[in-house]
Amino acid sequence: MPVLATKLHVPAPRPQAVPRPHLVARLNAGLNAGLHRKLTLLSASAGFGKSTLVSEWLAACGRPAAWLSLDEGDNDPIRFLTYLVAAMQTLVEGFGSGVMGQLQSPLPPSLEGVLTALINEMTTLPIEGLLVLDDYHVIDAQPVDQVLTFLLEHLPPQLHLVIATREDPQLPLARMRVRDQLAELRAEDLRFTQAEAAAFLNQAMGLDLSPEAVALLETRTEGWIAGLQLAAISMRGHQDPAGFIASFTGSHRFVLDYLVEEVLQRQPEHLQAFLLATSILDRICAPLCEAVLGRDGGQETLNVLEHANLFIVPLDDERRWYRYHHLFAELLRQRLLQSAPKSGEEGSVAAYHRRASVWFEENGMELDAFRHAAAAHDLPRATRLVEGEGMPLHFRGAVAPVLSWLASLPAADLNASPSLWVMYASALLFVGQMPGVEPKLQAAEAALEGALLDERIRDLIGHIASIRATLAITRHEAETILHQSQRALEYLHPGNLPVRTATAWTLGHAYELQGERAEARRAYSEALSNSQAIGHIVITLGASTGLGRLDEAENKLEQAAQTYRRVLDLAGESPLPVVCEAHLGLARISVAWNDLDAAERHARQGAQLARHLESTDRFSACEEVLAQVIRAREAAALLEPLSARELEILRLIARGHSNREIGEQLFLALDTVKGYNRTLFDKLQVQRRTEAVARARELKLL
Repeated sequence: MPVLATKLHVPAPRPQAVPRPHLVARLNAGLNAGLHRKLTLLSASAGFGKSTLVSEWLAACGRPAAWLSLDEGDNDPIRFLTYLVAAMQTLVEGFGSGVMGQLQSPLPPSLEGVLTALINEMTTLPIEGLLVLDDYHVIDAQPVDQVLTFLLEHLPPQLHLVIATREDPQLPLARMRVRDQLAELRAEDLRFTQAEAAAFLNQAMGLDLSPEAVALLETRTEGWIAGLQLAAISMRGHQDPAGFIASFTGSHRFVLDYLVEEVLQRQPEHLQAFLLATSILDRICAPLCEAVLGRDGGQETLNVLEHANLFIVPLDDERRWYRYHHLFAELLRQRLLQSAPKSGEEGSVAAYHRRASVWFEENGMELDAFRHAAAAHDLPRATRLVEGEGMPLHFRGAVAPVLSWLASLPAADLNASPSLWVMYASALLFVGQMPGVEPKLQAAEAALEGALLDERIRDLIGHIASIRATLAITRHEAETILHQSQRALEYLHPGNLPVRTATAWTLGHAYELQGERAEARRAYSEALSNSQAIGHIVITLGASTGLGRLDEAENKLEQAAQTYRRVLDLAGESPLPVVCEAHLGLARISVAWNDLDAAERHARQGAQLARHLESTDRFSACEEVLAQVIRAREAAALLEPLSARELEILRLIARGHSNREIGEQLFLALDTVKGYNRTLFDKLQVQRRTEAVARARELKLL
């Protein structure tokens, strides 16, 4: 998926912002408290000026800074890390380029591998910089919190993390406080003082209020900056500002509701319509607004909104992209839902979302197009966007929103479009949630009962069989893999190259399990050729690994090792979990070559990746190779190898023969047998016959 540059834009200090030198000094103190201080946290509810303060601080602190504005889509850890690396690249050109390639690969990579590579690269940063994560409160996914916790725990001293959020993140804050690794500002620190409120109201907002009126308004808003701003906008042109302030009471929530009403009612009708319609958008630009509203004049309206300070925030220096203040946008959406016509009518919320979806698709932003189609409840359009042109959307970095959408659909919608059940199963298989796959396939088959077997339905049946073949691979069920693969190839449309290519790979796996190496090689070669032609990286890796296993089985170890190494090179610095098979193959070959260090390294890397694969035995296979390495190293407890005669005596001891019986059988004197025993025990580093037998069994000498 493309990286949106506006999310990485460092906001410039606002020209009319009230200077807050005492808070900037506190932020600097936290930054310079020592190398062990890792995190600065600004935590307060909406409208307390967190982002504005951080931008003021960055302009004066003298350190380069990377900025990432988070949104709900960043709850996917892969997307979160993609944007984090992109933000770091604004500090150091080319940072994490290898990791970025893996993050944007079709199959999610190993998060642990990605994080390790990131931290290793962070330790080589040539500068001391800041990384700002703005609006972290939108993150409600535990995997993302775990990713950030891991980064914090291993953060090198060159980098300092800054988080601005409406609520405390699920990070180990208490432990960091105890260790003095945390600097923080909260709502009580961020509230405007009376002097700051006076400067803001009378200078920035252009009012002429008495000190008494400022003090009263500051008390009523409790120094809440957004409340002061809303009050100031409402008072513009008011005949009795003092009376307005005197009647201004209530909690933040009720005050804000009241002020939004005041703000909206004072705007021209066309401007109200613009605000309400475009509130469905996370970010806005003139052409997008014009598309949603169905009329021109978008840039002029945005200029008016910015000039009037109507809670619009520029996202770039060219003033092309903007966003609304989050809470202001939330309240606009509430008002839109209350006032808009019913779905299907002009001006409905669904109509706005549908127009936004069309614009995003036309401009190459397919994920945003899908999200708005889903919000419009436009099932055919959302389905088409998810299916994509040749490669489904969830294969291109959007598996989390696709799964979330599918989970939200009622069974009736899924039954009406059985391809959605198949898509659901495919997405679950993609993220390794194996137990949920088969029920979705069965639901698809139930929905297809009685359907006319046209090309589309036949292709769907073939896709179901292909998914079942892949499931059977995890259980090594050769007959099932073969049957389902052949069924898939029988039904799949000739033009469905991604699924046909995947099926050629599963067919090769079935032949391999059955010992039919020639047929397996043919199928793997076909899968490899087609996957390279269409850019299906996962099948390229799988088919190449299969060919390596065939070479290994035929004792072509050097050729197999070269194939496995090509797989690792293709996978890059932070490989996909399925690459564990290549590491496992290299570990086995290294054992055969008695290169125990290489065998251990590959077995451990394979085991680390295999942990991310559910319902497979690859982790235990790696553990078995590690056990072989340990046994081989122990065999190497020996001071010198056992002689043929010593091995012969050892076997007779294991069978329970006495020293006298051994001497009689081997025509040796009793003292000679005892001498052999002493030498044997010394080499095995034991003292008794039973210990010698046990040790020999451990070393596979018997």
